[in-house]
Amino acid sequence: MIHLVGPGGAGKTTTGAALADQLDIPFVDLDAEFTARFGDVSAYLDTHGYDAYAAANVGLYTALSSVREPFRVVALSSGFMTARRDAHPRYASVREELASSPSTFVLLPTLELATCVAETVRRQLARPFARSPEHEEEVIRARFPIYVNLPARKIETLRPIAVVVADLLAMVRDRRLLAG
Repeated sequence: MIHLVGPGGAGKTTTGAALADQLDIPFVDLDAEFTARFGDVSAYLDTHGYDAYAAANVGLYTALSSVREPFRVVALSSGFMTARRDAHPRYASVREELASSPSTFVLLPTLELATCVAETVRRQLARPFARSPEHEEEVIRARFPIYVNLPARKIETLRPIAVVVADLLAMVRDRRLLAG
């Protein structure tokens, strides 16, 4: 599997769908899967809290990843790599596996903090489930160092989608050659 991680608004869904299309493989959006099984993410968070959401989200990912399917692209939820280590019994090992996998890519608008924060907030506020600008800024500022420090390859998405996908395609092909 190719895993795309990063903040909300980084372009995981858009990029993942386009990449999967180019590779002619299935695309899985963990947020969409969560919504299909548990209902609206914002409503779930409001009702059950973030810890319950993180546990359910990791459980859903582990269930989906255990299914033997053809090669696929998976866009993980924005907070997936930033949850508490005890979010789920398998979270620590799943997170480590994802972080160190050559098929995991961190998507960020840019690696420059101020521009990344501004662009992430702008993108998030355009979404129907966005919270206040202050909340969105607080979230990206807290998570940015986590994303940047993951050992996975970083992809800047503040570029045309075709360029982002072309870069990912090249990296995926290079990594397949190295693995085989």
